[in-house]
Amino acid sequence: MTPGILIAAPRSGSGKTMVTLGLLRAFTRAGLKVQPFKSGPDYIDPGFQQAASRRPSHNLDSWAMPRPQIARIAAQADDADLIIAEGVMGLFDGAPCRGESGNGSSADIAAALGWPVMLVMDVSGQSQSAAAIAQGFRSLRPGISMAGAILNRVASDRHEQLIRQAMAEAGIAVFGAIPRCGELTLPERHLGLVQASEQGELDPMIDRMADIIASHVDLPAVRAVAASLPDGSHGEEIAFPPPGQRIAIAQDEAFSFTYAHLLAQWRRAGAEILPFSPLADEAPAADADIVWLPGGYPELHAGRLAGAGRFLSALRHHARNRPVHGECGGYMVLGQALLDAKGEAHRMAGLLGLVTSFAQRRLHLGYRQARLAAPMGGFPEETVLNGHEFHYSTIIDQPDSPLAAVTDAQGRPVASTGSFRGHVTGSFFHLIAPASERNA
Repeated sequence: MTPGILIAAPRSGSGKTMVTLGLLRAFTRAGLKVQPFKSGPDYIDPGFQQAASRRPSHNLDSWAMPRPQIARIAAQADDADLIIAEGVMGLFDGAPCRGESGNGSSADIAAALGWPVMLVMDVSGQSQSAAAIAQGFRSLRPGISMAGAILNRVASDRHEQLIRQAMAEAGIAVFGAIPRCGELTLPERHLGLVQASEQGELDPMIDRMADIIASHVDLPAVRAVAASLPDGSHGEEIAFPPPGQRIAIAQDEAFSFTYAHLLAQWRRAGAEILPFSPLADEAPAADADIVWLPGGYPELHAGRLAGAGRFLSALRHHARNRPVHGECGGYMVLGQALLDAKGEAHRMAGLLGLVTSFAQRRLHLGYRQARLAAPMGGFPEETVLNGHEFHYSTIIDQPDSPLAAVTDAQGRPVASTGSFRGHVTGSFFHLIAPASERNA
């Protein structure tokens, strides 16, 4: 199997995204084929990783995915020279309960695939104490191999030397020390980073990250410690039927939240993906079996979507006798109206009775398991699916029948059931994988 390394951190905000992107681009510029992965449910970081490596990034999630599927997705790197995976939050952070093969933490992925952990540490405001933190991370969980650390936001040469000496005494390798550099922060908004496709100067920015990494990190040493499990198994293909033979999928800045592993599985099953842009007022393919509206940022483009007459008319026509499904942002567009952050109402497709508002913001976040009360795409009634929810919108009205019985990671019911009417289904639930029989 291709050797890999997992870039993790003690907490969010430590700089692991910048380090990951810099490593991906630096190794790619050196002529290596570098395969990126992202631990946990995340749509935005993989877009940056693809831009940095010129290869599609895939998500790996131990809460939602069974172990064979994780191995199968990791096998996407078989033709690569090196794997660079980015963790989520802190190394051991995950859901309060276990899912398919873990609690969703980055540590689960490192253990499952044999990837050593490179700990990115924000050392601002401390010196020798950083070694104690690294030592604790190294020893907390058996089965995790800690390659060492990359120090970030180092204040001076003296600061670096104090930390390096303490790390050496603790037996922890230091692979690099990155000075404070405020110019390479990526812009954010309410769901995380602003999407890669919206960054006007993305490529030069990633090149600057790679320059910094190449100057301050021992790249040959990083590559040398990459490893993987000796087992060469590619895992099993999980039964995951496509929702149709010809799938029209909305893809633009308003509808960008699609998981690469889902599209890859649907294509392997013989499905054809037919992208179209609602923001450009494009109609979905007239001969599509299903129209799929992913999540994204429709609230930022509500006026344009409300005025996209060709798109809305074709969507309504399709829904007369063929399925239409919306996830999160796509679900909101299928409703009657969407209220933007200023409280202005924008008429949507009207295929469901849903009315949502961003004027009354409330965070909905976490893993979800859904048991379908009606067919959804290629899944029959009673199918159990694993996924997650992440949005700030508030439901004002939801008069249609519930699509699913939904629970959180601890098995507690949640109110976000989704809804259906005729051939139209929608939910705030983002699909990751079908649940295995033992977890259904």
